[in-house]
This record gives sequence, structure tokens and C-alpha cells, in this order.
Amino acid sequence: MGGVSGDRDPGLQPERTRLAWRRTTLSSTVATVLGVKAALHGGASAPAIVACAACCGLWLGFLALAHHRIRALSSASVPLALHPGRAAAAALCTVALAVCAAALVL
Repeated sequence: MGGVSGDRDPGLQPERTRLAWRRTTLSSTVATVLGVKAALHGGASAPAIVACAACCGLWLGFLALAHHRIRALSSASVPLALHPGRAAAAALCTVALAVCAAALVL
């Protein structure tokens, strides 16, 4: 009946997780680039430059978190769980980046 055994077979789960982190990083890169393009299109104002800098900072923060997680998934045969603080930071960067990019586009 599909009982759970004592040994865990990770299969392709770490690879799928690495690919998910890469896709999310690519999505945040696209959001940042589109936000910067929208901010600088037709002349740059001071609020647009501040929002643009915030987008770039959030993107760099998320990129560092994602890179650390991808390396952790690649290096260990049994990857460690994501630290709750890093998970919260990644979620915060993602939501804040989406808000900044949306503010720049609107």
C-alpha cells in the first residue's frame, strides 16, 4: 500500500529543487531588468532611481541566497533542510522585488 520505508531515496528531488531555484532566479532577473527598463524609459526621476536601486539590491540579495542553496543542494548527497531564516529572507526578497518592479512599471 505504499508504506514509508526507513531509508529515504531522494531520487531526482534535489535536481528538481536546484532547477526550481534557477527558474526563480531567472524570473527575478527578468523582473529586475523590466523594472529598470521601465524606470529609465523616458528620463529618470529621483523616485524611479531609488526604486531601481531597491530592485537591484533585492535581486542581488535573492541571487546570493539562491546561489548558496543551489551549492548546498549540489554538494551534499543528502541535502540539509533550508534554514527558516534564509527561507524567510528569500520569500521577503521575492515579494519585495515584485512590489518594486510593479511600482516601476505602473
